[in-house]
Amino acid sequence: MNNFKKRIPLEDGDFYLTEEGYRCFTAQYHLKRGYCCKSGCRHCPYGFDKSRDNN
Repeated sequence: MNNFKKRIPLEDGDFYLTEEGYRCFTAQYHLKRGYCCKSGCRHCPYGFDKSRDNN
């Protein structure tokens, strides 16, 4: 079984840079990725809330 994740090419609207210079992925990107990573992403379209969901 291959443990490598599929690389998704970045397009306009997939991310923006925060004031600190970090890349912040948008809901558009997360939907293209196709799954929730359960990291508590700022723009999670899957409804995951790290403070509420522990698993």
